[in-house]
Amino acid sequence: MFRPLSVFWGWRFSRAKRRNRFISFISVASIAGIAIGVSALILGLSAMNGFERELENRILSVLPHGQLTTVKEPVANWQPMAAQLQGSPGIVAVSPVVPLEGLLSRGAKLKAVQLQGIVPSDEAKVSTLAPYLDGASLDLLRPGERGLILGKAITDQLGLTVGDSVSLLLPAPGSEGFGSPKRHRFTLVGILSLGGQLDSVLGYTHLQDAQELMEIGDAVLGFHLRVDEVLAADRLTMHAAMGMPVAFYVSSWMESQGNIYHDIQLVRTLMIVVLLLVMAVASFNIVSTLVMAVNEKKSDIAILKTMGAGPWQIRGAFVVQGMLNGITGVLIGGLLGLLLATKLSALVAAIEDVTGHRFLNPDIYFIDFIPTEFHWADLWLVTGSALTLIFLATIYPAWRAGQLLPRQLLGEA
Repeated sequence: MFRPLSVFWGWRFSRAKRRNRFISFISVASIAGIAIGVSALILGLSAMNGFERELENRILSVLPHGQLTTVKEPVANWQPMAAQLQGSPGIVAVSPVVPLEGLLSRGAKLKAVQLQGIVPSDEAKVSTLAPYLDGASLDLLRPGERGLILGKAITDQLGLTVGDSVSLLLPAPGSEGFGSPKRHRFTLVGILSLGGQLDSVLGYTHLQDAQELMEIGDAVLGFHLRVDEVLAADRLTMHAAMGMPVAFYVSSWMESQGNIYHDIQLVRTLMIVVLLLVMAVASFNIVSTLVMAVNEKKSDIAILKTMGAGPWQIRGAFVVQGMLNGITGVLIGGLLGLLLATKLSALVAAIEDVTGHRFLNPDIYFIDFIPTEFHWADLWLVTGSALTLIFLATIYPAWRAGQLLPRQLLGEA
């Protein structure tokens, strides 16, 4: 005979045709609830993984991890400082910068912009811009040619294409923002397409052109830094600045974009808690199913006990019956979650095309699509948690079934 007996009996109980259709309905509802909870949790975790990936690959690959800005005068002899910063613990790369804040003008259209005067070869070590330049390169920024690389949202708003001329309005150096701005002619040589909010503010020009506009000679106004531990950017940047011979304002990506990272972690935590509660509710529907199954199988339990079945064998049979329902729901939910998680971006894009509604507005969010990244560890975590909840749900009704005595069962049957 099939061994162990508890597994065999539990399998037969779950396969047997039920006299009470309501028990079958509750059983199917619990399986469906578990499947929905498992698939939703896998899908949500994959979306959060995708947001973290895009934050790292787009935002943190383009923005410097840390930034130093001079407190007073521009730094003239900046090369030794750059070398000193490069030698600081945790600093991977250093790039000199002259930031410019002004207005871009084309016809009657105006757009505020944060331009960064950079050395292309140095900035390429700090920021991975090449994949988002639509076939262009930072090397197109050449000294004296006044070339610009602008975010796609800026070029769309101003109606610019590569090769077009655009005017940059800047306050006169030393004017403290008062007086008539000076107009400077630039040429668009590249378009930065990140697909999010940064496209509407970022722009780059060559360091020498920025120095000329600011009338600071060969001096710079700060440095961009790349660190080896992204989450320690504040500490590493501050430590590097403490050893400098001049005072700098210190900032990092955590100040400008850290809220995005914290929001992702908060949403992940809340989503796990809420969906685990959903799965718990669905799992404990198994309690109702097993309680009614015990009542329905009283005569069978009595017969098994009179034939020598022990309490633990009876309990094991009902645990197996409940776990079979739970495993069915977990398998369905896991497969559905895996399928949807790998196709989430395409599915959302298709829904957006059909409805005409965008789920993420690039003017508000740092990307304009729903990302996804499936991790097998998430699948094991979710399915393991679901099976644990299901097992806990089977304990009480199975325990009660094992305590019933044959004379009680036959008297009630």
